[in-house]
Amino acid sequence: MDTIASLMRRVDQKRLAGSIDYLARDPLPCRRLNYTLPGHAKSTLDEADDFIQAQLESWGYVIEKEAVQVQAFRRDLAKPLAHQYSRPDPSDPWYAAHNLYAKKIGTTQPGEVIVVVAHKDSQSWMDCGPGAHDNAVGTAGVLEIARVLREYAPKRSIWFLFCNEEHTPWTSVTAARNLAESERNVIAVLNLDSIGGKSEEDRRAGRMVNVTRYTTPEGEELADLMAALNERHAIGLAQAKYRCDQPGDDDGSFIKAGIPAAVLNVGSFPYAEPHYHREEDTPETVDVTNVSLATQLSLAAVLHLDAHGT
Repeated sequence: MDTIASLMRRVDQKRLAGSIDYLARDPLPCRRLNYTLPGHAKSTLDEADDFIQAQLESWGYVIEKEAVQVQAFRRDLAKPLAHQYSRPDPSDPWYAAHNLYAKKIGTTQPGEVIVVVAHKDSQSWMDCGPGAHDNAVGTAGVLEIARVLREYAPKRSIWFLFCNEEHTPWTSVTAARNLAESERNVIAVLNLDSIGGKSEEDRRAGRMVNVTRYTTPEGEELADLMAALNERHAIGLAQAKYRCDQPGDDDGSFIKAGIPAAVLNVGSFPYAEPHYHREEDTPETVDVTNVSLATQLSLAAVLHLDAHGT
């Protein structure tokens, strides 16, 4: 039986929906270090970390936590709604944000690493920004890939990384720098951010979309692999690739650290999701079927890279 096809079928759409709901509505209306629910002892981002860790541990993973000092963004109401974040003042509070790692060590080539990453925080500058698309969907996708692979014995090492991008500095910078300075060979970084986020036109047409954004030649190879796997396994996505001149987002942190094989999987680019960075970005607005298909494609890529390398 085709291992990739068999494991792709285990992606559970209801589980994805449940994780998105937990992280962006109930019990967590958002995921911020600078917001604590009444009567709770921890911030909503720390509570999200607890949820992610508990899920991973229930599947047999050992979690590594890496603390990074960050600040919350301020809000600038003079900017367009989706881009109202602004730099914090030096006197603003500092918080300990955490990168969470769950690792599967390769059986034959443990020094070669595939990283699957998503940022788990929501907008630190908004009083009520659920961040279902940005990025509860990607967090749920990485969790689901980790669940499906819980009993899988990879040839190469697979790292699941949950970082923070809506506070500053981005914690993926620390993760990327540390990995680049190690003796490991990172053969791919797959960033899941706003998967399934798309235009109203795509929604009306019922299109299932995914874009792999790349910056480097190594990234373009990964983007072409995504397209080939989408066709080979009849996933059903309208899969596209998009080249950017400058690296950005959490995949960009790895490129800037000297790890060129890094890409972003996103619903659309230029990004067309109308709920982006808005208070109505709730789980009800998410096309979970699209998220599920994008998760299947990223899973297929991980399995193909593990089997064949670059």
